[in-house]
Amino acid sequence: MRYAAIDVGSNAVRLLIAEIIENNESISFKKITLIRVPVRLGDDAFLNKKISDKKATDLIKSMQAFRNLMDVYKVTDYMACATSAMREAKNGQEVADRILAEANINLQIVHGENEARIIYASHAEINIDKSKNYLYIDVGGGSTELSLFSDGNLLASQSFNLGTIRILDNQDKEETWNEMKDFIREHTRVLKNIFGIGTGGNINKLYKLSQEKDNVPMSYVKLRALYNYLNSFSLKDRINVLGLNHDRADVIIPACEIYLTVLKCANIKSIYVPTVGMVDGIIQTLIEKNYTTAH
Repeated sequence: MRYAAIDVGSNAVRLLIAEIIENNESISFKKITLIRVPVRLGDDAFLNKKISDKKATDLIKSMQAFRNLMDVYKVTDYMACATSAMREAKNGQEVADRILAEANINLQIVHGENEARIIYASHAEINIDKSKNYLYIDVGGGSTELSLFSDGNLLASQSFNLGTIRILDNQDKEETWNEMKDFIREHTRVLKNIFGIGTGGNINKLYKLSQEKDNVPMSYVKLRALYNYLNSFSLKDRINVLGLNHDRADVIIPACEIYLTVLKCANIKSIYVPTVGMVDGIIQTLIEKNYTTAH
């Protein structure tokens, strides 16, 4: 049995096709294929509050390709979610309707809190001591989702309109930064020793660049040094010398800024990076939906 997850983000759109593995009582999944297309919807959505015809066409073509791949792989169930760029574009729903008509994919525009819930469903915490305190930090192109856990219980969760594309386009607001800091201070005041858990493409790339061993958290100090190192290169050199993809080389800097701000504000010394993201959470959500209804 195969499931597919589609994540229409502000920077890239992704398709994950996964094989569902049933082993006695436990159900897991194995990734078969992961495709990422840098459509950059955020540039339109945050600056002009609408998706341009050109971007809409690129998005629909990507979705048609995803639909063809899902058919070839004989996917039995899928879920497609769009996040902050489509949330903010005045014509977001109109574009989603076109995707349904032209690519036969039902794209749901999810709210920030729901996005945080899906990301949490990725089970990033599997190898982690449940009795500790954790702040989940997911940084996307348009928004940052923060979820605070203590003893395995969710204490607080909020989505903030701060993201990498938004910062690059100078569409981030001072009051949003302050609102995020206030949220962190208010909810972490009483907790000692909080660990970070970072999800999203940028932190995964930063973790790879840090050359940490698997399952070892990255320290705040190391992340800060990495940020200074990357920042010392021009955009061109981050692409040509460091070998970063075009659509990663620019967003990685504001992503660092968000992670460093959150970690510093919450007094977090190290961050776990389980290299999962929205698409993993969507597959897990599908498993939970189908498995609990079947049993």
